[in-house]
Amino acid sequence: MVTVRKVCKVFTGKPTIEGDGVHLKRGFGFSEAPEFDPFLLFDDFRSDTPAYYIKGFPWHPHRGIETITYVLRGDVAHSDSLGNSGVISSGDVQWMTAGSGIIHQEMPKGDSEGKMYGFQLWANLPARDKMMDPRYRDVASTQIPEVKLSSGVIIKVIAGEVAGIVGPVQGIVIDPEYIDVTVPAKTEFRHPVKPGHTVFAYLIDGQGSFCGEKKPGTCEVEESSSGNLQQQSFGVNGEIILFGDGSEIMVFTEDQEVRFLLISGKPIGEPVAWRGPIVMNTAGELRAAFEEYDQGTFIKFRR
Repeated sequence: MVTVRKVCKVFTGKPTIEGDGVHLKRGFGFSEAPEFDPFLLFDDFRSDTPAYYIKGFPWHPHRGIETITYVLRGDVAHSDSLGNSGVISSGDVQWMTAGSGIIHQEMPKGDSEGKMYGFQLWANLPARDKMMDPRYRDVASTQIPEVKLSSGVIIKVIAGEVAGIVGPVQGIVIDPEYIDVTVPAKTEFRHPVKPGHTVFAYLIDGQGSFCGEKKPGTCEVEESSSGNLQQQSFGVNGEIILFGDGSEIMVFTEDQEVRFLLISGKPIGEPVAWRGPIVMNTAGELRAAFEEYDQGTFIKFRR
């Protein structure tokens, strides 16, 4: 039986500064991570001001997680301790598995107009995979299939499957779906999701109803900052919609189209020990990771 997921909570991005002075909006992070398992953090680093991003994210370590970077405009130059280097350009995705440990830098460049638009998601790794060999999956925009439904809905499939089309990112332990969806005005969009998986939407642009109703209306949701119940009908740019359980999500638009990321994954359900760029299962593992970094023994895999 098809069960439409209801909105559980709505989160509004909070202005944050990370790296060497990069201004961004954090959709969710450390405090909210238990509700988003297996996901840890979501950042929106869209900016029209080069001074707010140009110094980037200088050399820093990661262990025990995956970082997923999706660029809409501009370029992000990257290099790492394995000798990899390259540029993530407009429409490209980089799915990096830090595993046992990697040290890298990410330096946003912006486009010819000084605009830098993109998102970064962190996904946790289960204990059995935290010390796996690091790997990169660099996916060019031309490798990301675009599906156009008869309703006019356009979907870019990064991970997961839509209408029989499978995204290029496969073989990920949390069994994720990551799609970029544009729903035209006055359109209903229904999409199957896996029961038991954590599912959220991030609104990039426009406005739409995510309440699971066929017609405009309001749904009672918990507002993340206060915990109070509020009536909400239409999600707007920069909000994260966290869904309850079910087998399908439904989105309805009125006079505006809406563009959003729909992301899901299988919960891990393990203890999380997290400090900065390293996420392990115990305080001892976390302490050991930072000691190894200080002692120069952090990197376990070398080519």
